[in-house]
Amino acid sequence: MRRWLVLGALLVLVLLVLAPFALIVLNAVKTPQEYAGSGPLSWPSHVSLDGIRAFWTRVDFGRKLWNSAVISGAVAVLGVLFSLLNAYALGIGRIRGRHWVLAAFLLANLVPQEALIYPLYYLARQVDLYDTRLAIVIVFTAIQSAFGTFLLTGVLAEFPPELLDAAAIDGAGRLRTLVRVVAPVSRPTLGVLGTFFFVWTWNELFIPLIFLISNDRQTVPVALGVLQGDRMMDATATSASALLGIAPAVLFFLVFQRTLTRGVTAGALK
Repeated sequence: MRRWLVLGALLVLVLLVLAPFALIVLNAVKTPQEYAGSGPLSWPSHVSLDGIRAFWTRVDFGRKLWNSAVISGAVAVLGVLFSLLNAYALGIGRIRGRHWVLAAFLLANLVPQEALIYPLYYLARQVDLYDTRLAIVIVFTAIQSAFGTFLLTGVLAEFPPELLDAAAIDGAGRLRTLVRVVAPVSRPTLGVLGTFFFVWTWNELFIPLIFLISNDRQTVPVALGVLQGDRMMDATATSASALLGIAPAVLFFLVFQRTLTRGVTAGALK
C-alpha cells in the first residue's frame, strides 16, 4: 500500500508539471476566435496551425532556430573540451596552487551576469565582436567551462590511479593518456555536461539580448522576448511561440536521455 501511495503522489506531481505544457499545446492549435469565445481551457473543434505558421513567418523562426543551434552546439563542445583540459590539470595533474584556482572558478560561478554585462559589452566593442555569434560563443564557453571545471575536477581527482599507471608503463604521455584513457572513461560525465551546457545556453536571454541586436543573428529566446514585448500577438500566437521555443530543448533532452541516465548512474558502478 505504501508503494502505491508513493506512485500515486508521483503521478500527481508529474501531471502538475505537464499541465502547463499541455495548456500551451492546447491553445497553440486553436484559432483566435475559438480562444476568445471558449477560453483557454476549452478543447479545439479542429487542429489549426495558423498561429504556428504566422509566428514562424513573422520572426523568421528558422533563422533563429539555426542561430540557437549553432551557438548552443559550439558552447557545449567547447565548454566540455575546456572543462576536461582544466580538470585534467587540476584533478590528475594536481598543479601547484590548484586549490586557489578552484576557488577562482567557484567565485566565477557566483558572479551574476548583470555584473559582467558592461565589461563584456565594452570588450566586445573594443575587439569588434559586438553583434556577432562568436562573441556569444566565447562568453558562454567561459561561463559554462568555469562550472564544468569545478565539477569535473572533483570527478577526476578520484580517477583510478591504476589506469594512469598502466598508461605510463605503456609509454603514453600526458596528452595520449588524456585522449585514450581519461576521456573515454569519463564519457558519461562529459555527456551530461555537454547536454546541460547545450540546454542552459539555449535558454539564455539576458546576454544574447544585449549582444545580438541584428534580427538575423538573434536566438530563439531573444526572438520570443522581443515579440512578446511589442504586444502585437494574440493568445494563440503567444502559445505557438512558447511551444516552438521549448520544443527543441525538450527534444534534445529526450534524444540524450540515455546519456543523462548513464552519467547519473556511472558513479554508482565500479
